[in-house]
Amino acid sequence: MNLVQKAKMSYQMYRTTTLGVALQETLDELIRDGQLTNQLALRVLATFDKCINNALSTRTKNKTNFKADKLRAYRFCDNVWTFVMENVEIRENQSKPIEGCPIERVKVVACDANAAKKNF
Repeated sequence: MNLVQKAKMSYQMYRTTTLGVALQETLDELIRDGQLTNQLALRVLATFDKCINNALSTRTKNKTNFKADKLRAYRFCDNVWTFVMENVEIRENQSKPIEGCPIERVKVVACDANAAKKNF
């Protein structure tokens, strides 16, 4: 299995973060300028996927609690849970609610970290 196939199997949702978008825009610019090949750009993105997933699973220690008035929707597909909640109160480590709460609507996407590790 090559790196591109592994990247497709890994969780790529962090590519839509500010960091992921900036990386993709930079790679696109380098490809346009002829300084980078498409294949190398795909390898960089695959490495980003692997590293960001690993860093978030091993380097983060904070726990967050959610309390919602209503669970609008939930689904489980391909080891990915998706929850949509309304009037959500968020707390870090059982402390006071985070400022700006309650939030009108929150979507949480949670992936099985063990499934992602098996792909690499």
